[in-house]
Amino acid sequence: MVWDAWGSPSGHKPLPDQIRGLLAQVFGVSGEPVTRRDEGDVPLRASALTPEQHAGLVAVVGAENLSIDHRDRLLRAGGKSTPDLLRRRADGEQDAPDAIVFPADHDEVLAVLKYCSAKAIAVVPFGGGTSVVGGLDPARGRFPAVIAVDLRRLDTLTDIDPVSGTATLGAGLSGPQAEELLAQHGLSLGHFPQSFEYATIGGFAATRSSGQASAGYGRFDDMIMRMRIATPAGDLDLGRAPASAAGPDLRELFSGSEGTLGIITTVTLRVHPVPETTAYQAWSFPDFATGAAALRTVIQAGAAPTVMRLSDEAETGLNLARAGDIGGAAVGGCLAVTTFEGTAAHVAARSVEAIELLAAAGGTALGENPAKDWEHGRFAAPYLRDALLDVGVLCETLETATSWSNLANLKAKVTAALTDTLTAQGTPALVMCHISHTYPTGASLYFTVVGKQAEDPIAQWAKAKRAAGDAIVAAGGTITHHHAIGADHRPWMTDEIGDLGVQVLRAVKNAVDPTGILNPGKLIP
Repeated sequence: MVWDAWGSPSGHKPLPDQIRGLLAQVFGVSGEPVTRRDEGDVPLRASALTPEQHAGLVAVVGAENLSIDHRDRLLRAGGKSTPDLLRRRADGEQDAPDAIVFPADHDEVLAVLKYCSAKAIAVVPFGGGTSVVGGLDPARGRFPAVIAVDLRRLDTLTDIDPVSGTATLGAGLSGPQAEELLAQHGLSLGHFPQSFEYATIGGFAATRSSGQASAGYGRFDDMIMRMRIATPAGDLDLGRAPASAAGPDLRELFSGSEGTLGIITTVTLRVHPVPETTAYQAWSFPDFATGAAALRTVIQAGAAPTVMRLSDEAETGLNLARAGDIGGAAVGGCLAVTTFEGTAAHVAARSVEAIELLAAAGGTALGENPAKDWEHGRFAAPYLRDALLDVGVLCETLETATSWSNLANLKAKVTAALTDTLTAQGTPALVMCHISHTYPTGASLYFTVVGKQAEDPIAQWAKAKRAAGDAIVAAGGTITHHHAIGADHRPWMTDEIGDLGVQVLRAVKNAVDPTGILNPGKLIP
């Protein structure tokens, strides 16, 4: 991806006229973009890697697979959150890893970790670079140097078991690469988070990723059958069967470990045949409460579509402003999107029940076009965020989850915290929300915040984020549903798991990473 924004240059487009007009009307922003710096003009902190350390790492991965090149370091200077990009675009020296290494396989990853542990070099695992919670910050902790371990060379499909419905994939494969390899065997993983085009198999596992089709295929951690992990203390090969009573499931410990306990190198995953057909249906509900109740009815009846999501009134309204209308339909209230995948017979059977339930719960069918339009643009939202940043508009997201009975309370508390904090800073904002993932017992809430940037937008968002995090904890939600902890959510980790839970994580880290080199400052308080 480009160094100071999301994705590739081809994805960046000027703001639509509808959005420019809305920005001028609501925030008094002209819509004229600022000029961004060339990457060659960005000063980086000097590499702290010593000649001895450089030579030691070259001995492990080869000279051609270690880089201290300015561009290589800049591209791995962090993730893609709004604060990440604001810091990247700011004047002054940028921090970056002191070197990048590109190991070829599990054994080389293990050797790199053992060397770095012996020489006290911090290590940040790097996949697609899509973290939005500070998970890739090149933090040194107490160590003088830090390297990024880029896993792009671990990019193979090493095994297919069509009888069991599993595939073993290298951690460095991106979402599209994995789908392309699986498609050659008539298979698909079906994991499509918004980061799909760039994020990697290892990153999905390390952050407990949840794709947009989770209602049909489950979260990424649901798909994990086996994983291999390299740690400074040795390697782990976890998962022998679909289910086991052999003590606590250590796969669960390393799924979501965010590179703090080890580096995931290969993952065996549940796969399914490429869907024969996809059916689309969009719905309008008079208000968010009615729509949420309808989604709950469907998921609790066991009739869930492959994709099922609901936008609140504010988000639905913005979508209308962007498109003029949605799929040619005049939409009021709240827009819901559903898709159904599988064989023709399976899709027909599932869709009939879900459609009946949604209609009975107060939904008005809008046809397939709005759902198709959503699918067509589902990976493009980060590009719009970047275009807004270019014209002085703050745009950021956060997410949480809770039980159905607490959903309305959590939504109200987080919305109020964001709105009140930004308004108190003299920068009123639009707070939007949608249900992105559903479960029989609850759902996730995904918030998008848009407002005029203050003089110090990083501090502006930090206050709003802190207020939102405190509101989430106070209202009984989880501090993150699928973005992970990283550095940004770490202040609330003790609230999430308790003091004893933190001690458990620290004990595990001491066992597998006794020197503490793995991703300092992330996840574990």
